[in-house]
Amino acid sequence: MRFLVTGVSGQIGGEAARRFTELGTVIPAARGLFNLSQPTTLAGRLDALTPDVIINPAAYTAVDRAEDERALAFTVNAESPGAIARWAAARDVPLVHFSTDYVFDGSGERPWREDDPAAPLSVYGASKLAGEENIRAAGGPHLIVRTSWIYAAGGNNFLRTIARLARERVELTIVADQIGAPTSAALVGDILLQIVRKNLGGLDAAFAAAGNTLHVAADGHTSWHGFASAIIAGLRRLNVALPVERIVPIATKDYPTKAVRPLNSRLDLTRLRDSFGISPPPWDTLLEPELDALTAPQL
Repeated sequence: MRFLVTGVSGQIGGEAARRFTELGTVIPAARGLFNLSQPTTLAGRLDALTPDVIINPAAYTAVDRAEDERALAFTVNAESPGAIARWAAARDVPLVHFSTDYVFDGSGERPWREDDPAAPLSVYGASKLAGEENIRAAGGPHLIVRTSWIYAAGGNNFLRTIARLARERVELTIVADQIGAPTSAALVGDILLQIVRKNLGGLDAAFAAAGNTLHVAADGHTSWHGFASAIIAGLRRLNVALPVERIVPIATKDYPTKAVRPLNSRLDLTRLRDSFGISPPPWDTLLEPELDALTAPQL
């Protein structure tokens, strides 16, 4: 089988590309080959690449910049997924597309279920919701996977930012009233591989049985402040010398950003367990291997 994976330079795309080689041929669709800012070119690219399954984690993810680049965000996150989905639907090619907790308004404290009403607070969230809607409208076999708080030892993410700042500063101020589950890209890659491997002969039926939308995250929850504290404590257990002495909790209102962030990013994992028999581990147990990778000597 031929698996086309977009966003291979990113966290989830990179993890998926590495894992899916055990199931077949991976077509790493980097931006130079498969540019989501040019949706009219994608059908021709797909005709040439002839994938049997499409995995699309690529996205415009600059949340604050999207407030000023609305057209580009919607092109990448909505128009291009729609173009991919229409090509796939016409050929019965299963599509796995990644979305986000930002499609919700972040109210309350209950974890968000897949069928909860969406009400994005930002241009980024609205563009991702529009991408979901375009994929559903195409009518082909698909699974929309919503994730949140993704990090890895590589790339640009909260883990690496905190590790850098803890080496540079004595005091950090970190938002403490946004709540979610820090989720390693490796976990998402593992879960996606399990789902596809187990249902390879009938992905359409498996996706439909799960309602074509699935929340994937680590179990449990914390705040960004709690996550930062765990990162710093973990680095110290690995004997990394850090000058930081204080990690000060602050409210979202005290850290203004151009785009509004949801306060509640908890995702309900019941469907993941019921439909696919997968129970993710707690978020804090997933941090240690990423810290090991982050601090490993570079050969």
